[in-house]
Amino acid sequence: MLAAPRGYCAGVDRAVDAVERALRIHGAPVHVRKQIVHNISVVRDLEAKGAVFVEDEAEVPEGGVVVLSAHGVAPDVYSNAEARGLRAIDATCPLVTKVHLEARRFARDDMTIVLIGHQGHEEVIGTSGQAPDRTILVQTPEEARSVEIPHAERLAYLTQTTLSVDETNEIVEILKERFPHIQGPPKDDICYATQNRQDAVKEIARRADVLLVIGSKNSSNSNRLVEVAREAGTPAHLVDDETEVDPAWLEGADVVGLTSGASAPEWLVDRMLAFLSDRGASEVEEVTVTEESVRFSLPAGVRHLPVVEGVRT
Repeated sequence: MLAAPRGYCAGVDRAVDAVERALRIHGAPVHVRKQIVHNISVVRDLEAKGAVFVEDEAEVPEGGVVVLSAHGVAPDVYSNAEARGLRAIDATCPLVTKVHLEARRFARDDMTIVLIGHQGHEEVIGTSGQAPDRTILVQTPEEARSVEIPHAERLAYLTQTTLSVDETNEIVEILKERFPHIQGPPKDDICYATQNRQDAVKEIARRADVLLVIGSKNSSNSNRLVEVAREAGTPAHLVDDETEVDPAWLEGADVVGLTSGASAPEWLVDRMLAFLSDRGASEVEEVTVTEESVRFSLPAGVRHLPVVEGVRT
């Protein structure tokens, strides 16, 4: 049973396309700050095309081209890049940018911000950096019950875009009960793709004996898909590709569920389907919970490719 939607979201598609276009425009090497998206197969593919991944913008040669990852960055990264004369291509997902703008607005309104997310995740680092002196991180329902908030009369919450929808709603309800005047964003921060992929997993987890999730270990949204299946009582495993599947997981399974995180390319799904077919999966049923049509415009600096043989693409 193949979940739909699955795989690339609009923000990931935009970010990967930005790196590939930057390589076509500027030639190799093009430096990328952090992993452009949290998928090792995508990173290796782009490295083979000439992308160089670095941890910090200070590692990029002065005057060089640097692509900023889809997860977003704190404001000082932009100023550091400008000071080094870097040509920065901002591939931040527009839905993450939305959260950044909300953080700045709440800070301008003299409010304390509770950020629901995972400590150390690049998106959380970038969002916290919008208003570091006003942001308090809450990761779990337990922390929501115990966190001490100064000036709780002026309080707002924001969330990482790739969280578990159900757990986030639980945390928000706890905060609302403890702090009745807390304000939230005009529209939920958890992105449409995260919601849709979790809904699809819930649907197939009811019928599958085991679920395989294609995604890298550092992919927040992929880990959440595993959690959603397990909470439904279905064994689930996160793998980068078919080479990581333990045959013991499939023993006795009549129905295998398959999905992929928002940063996993479809060619990995095709490889997994071939792998399962070789092991007796004779039928593939795609289970669709919704259709996605979201598209984002490309970042400035890569919207126009150079003319080749009189044709502009």
